[in-house]
Amino acid sequence: MSVNDTLDAAKERLLQRAAPGRAQFEDLVIVPLFAVAVALMLGALIMLATGIDLPTIGRSFVALLAGSVGSLGALSETLVAAVPLVLAALGLALGFRTGLFNIGAEGQILMGGLAAVIFGFTFDGLPFAILMPLSLLAGMLVGAFYAGIAGWLRAATGAHEVISTIMLNLISYRLLDYMLRLDWVQREGRSDPISRSVPEAAELPRLLEWLDPNLRVHAGVFVMLAAVFVVHWLLFRAKLGFEFRASGASPDAARYAGIRAGLIIVLAMATAGALAGLAGANQVLGVLGRASPGFSAGIGFDAIAVALLGRSHPVGVLFAGLLFGALEAGGRQMQVDAGVSIDLIGIIQALIIVFIAAPLLVRALFPWGFRAASKGNAE
Repeated sequence: MSVNDTLDAAKERLLQRAAPGRAQFEDLVIVPLFAVAVALMLGALIMLATGIDLPTIGRSFVALLAGSVGSLGALSETLVAAVPLVLAALGLALGFRTGLFNIGAEGQILMGGLAAVIFGFTFDGLPFAILMPLSLLAGMLVGAFYAGIAGWLRAATGAHEVISTIMLNLISYRLLDYMLRLDWVQREGRSDPISRSVPEAAELPRLLEWLDPNLRVHAGVFVMLAAVFVVHWLLFRAKLGFEFRASGASPDAARYAGIRAGLIIVLAMATAGALAGLAGANQVLGVLGRASPGFSAGIGFDAIAVALLGRSHPVGVLFAGLLFGALEAGGRQMQVDAGVSIDLIGIIQALIIVFIAAPLLVRALFPWGFRAASKGNAE
């Protein structure tokens, strides 16, 4: 092959990356849809194998649908569950795009949420227009700093971010327990580790409280949509995002092109931590109103699945987060109406991840759904 042929082939590959075609669309959209469908079918088979009759299985899936999108209250709960998942998963997706496997979102959520609470009740004299945004910002900054530690360790010493973020998760649990027992943090009159309440001026306002006080959906929805837009712009429009993606695609080529790999690692991890810290701030300012041990409730780990299901694309992460939020909200209704264990939702989520991680298996099961693959095989 001549030099010109090699250059033409390289140019063609770059153009395909710049303008995603049918194959990338299938990988981003069709594979996850089939993965969800197969996971639901296998979930039904698992229920059948455990002695649950067909009418109960039918009622459980009807309850799953009704509890997630069947009413205004269900939609509210779906959005409440989805917002922190999407925010944390956006940070993880950004890390994946940079070639970093950040699994420390859980600790970053805890530190960001604690910082938002402390800032809120410390400056409770400030008006809402100042205190609420600054409380969110405090959560982002602390989350960025906490994740930046792992980024710095990777850039300076070569310590793998998987190990360092696991250790930072464990540290965050104990640090949260310690902080919640300090006199100036712990709620007055309580002996258990509970923080002071977030002042009303720092809370994310509920959007539909005027309609029904039980509707918990809050302004974090707008924060989530803004974060999706910003991350999409950062990854696909900004120079820094190009450097993130170039470092993830080929670290050696990125260094040869003059990109400072160490700085990019630290910045990518800090940005991911800022988004996870924002997720933690969202939870305490919009849902919980205070910090308590383990208030993240595993959101940081579920966000890994959301980022994988969304193929590390901001729009894909948004829809994956809404799906997982719907599964969480509908799972509670399924448990009440059909008497089916909510653990089944965890099984379905795990099956979704299995099939997302094995796209060739999905393509083999549903060859008729992948025109690009069949066309490539024919050629």
